[in-house]
Amino acid sequence: MAVRAAVLPAIGSPLEITGIDLPDPGPGQVRVRLAAAGVCHSDLSLTDGTMRVPVPAVLGHEGAGTVLAVGEEVTHVAPGDAVVLNWAPSCGTCHACGLGEVWLCANALGGAAAVYARTTGGTDLHPGLNVAAFAEETVVAASCVLPLPGGVPLADAALLGCAVLTGYGAVHHSARVRAGETVAVFGAGGVGLATLQAARIAGAGRIVAVDVSPAKEELARRAGATDYVVASENTPREIRALTGGQGVDVSVECAGRAVSIRAAWESTRRGGRTTVVGIGGKDQQVTFNALEIFHWGRTLSGCVYGNANPAEDLPVLAAHVRAGRLDLDALVTERIALDGIPAAFENMRAGKGGRALVVF
Repeated sequence: MAVRAAVLPAIGSPLEITGIDLPDPGPGQVRVRLAAAGVCHSDLSLTDGTMRVPVPAVLGHEGAGTVLAVGEEVTHVAPGDAVVLNWAPSCGTCHACGLGEVWLCANALGGAAAVYARTTGGTDLHPGLNVAAFAEETVVAASCVLPLPGGVPLADAALLGCAVLTGYGAVHHSARVRAGETVAVFGAGGVGLATLQAARIAGAGRIVAVDVSPAKEELARRAGATDYVVASENTPREIRALTGGQGVDVSVECAGRAVSIRAAWESTRRGGRTTVVGIGGKDQQVTFNALEIFHWGRTLSGCVYGNANPAEDLPVLAAHVRAGRLDLDALVTERIALDGIPAAFENMRAGKGGRALVVF
């Protein structure tokens, strides 16, 4: 039976909402009926070639739903189970996995090269970032589904698959924010809002949100920001003024732009930590001189998928949701139908809103 999906026919082309034919799950595979999928900036990066995947492809990597069927050898989930999709499953055998750094798994995106479905016209389709969540149903490798802990609404749980894991991990695993420290978060999109909540959960003192849009202040403050700065060339100076002239202990950059990475670095105190979460293009060149690297003694680090282990972190995040410390609804700026994805992409290009959630 055909299901509807958002297909990227070619790099640089608009998404097409069309019917696709899914096979039954084979050995080691799971068929999932999607409840919701988040519209993430990484999906936008796939459309313009910033991140490369085989096309045509069904995009969407942040999703949750209900298991419809399982293939042979699948034992950790069964039909009827609520699950969260894991777009970057670790192989367990590569060098990074051997070091326990599963977020750097060399084989995590191997499934994106596979043909997982076809259009109703017979064209082969690839599963974007492994899971093809912009569809009413999907068929994925068993390693791409994680049982959803109880007490989390199924539709909202989609956000746990990327935005929340990334933001939470950036604070707790990469920057390792300690209670009482000051934090600046650059970019108040979905990941930035999740990062603000994670900083609040970590017990940060002052939490400064930075974004180019004044309209995002209410969203940022709801997520935990104590201060809001509209991005400009004076941003580092403004942040130092808010922190006694020192700068924040930790800056987290969530936009992937050279100018905001540089501003995040300059906003961090001497000896502080700057973590880059945003995915920028090769044209985004950031420069530092040798003297400032020595003098400021700051740590600058990249952060992939929040340096998270989804299987271990998902139950932790669910506990925060149940306790009311993590508000998933605060990350959603609009709930849309599948047909609304192209317009949501245009909003992202324009820097509007936090996170659109496709509800099926």
